[in-house]
Amino acid sequence: MKFAQELKGPAFASREVLAGKNVRSLAGELLAKSRGEFSSTFKGSRMKRAKLHGLKRNAAVVLGNVGTAADVDMLTRALDDPDLLV
Repeated sequence: MKFAQELKGPAFASREVLAGKNVRSLAGELLAKSRGEFSSTFKGSRMKRAKLHGLKRNAAVVLGNVGTAADVDMLTRALDDPDLLV
């Protein structure tokens, strides 16, 4: 029987922008990103496959599930996003 092994090496290391952040702060940062910031942050990354609107949608769902009352303002501002989130 084979078990999954942790992938190591620079190709599998998390980017500095993602490393060590909790899910709420990361979701908030993704909701606040512009298209330009997203493109430069994830240049050459497979994260771009999800597209910014997909990541923002997922971030809104995360905050809806694990967020606190402090995140309501951030989610309300996300309603003004030009891309429909959910």
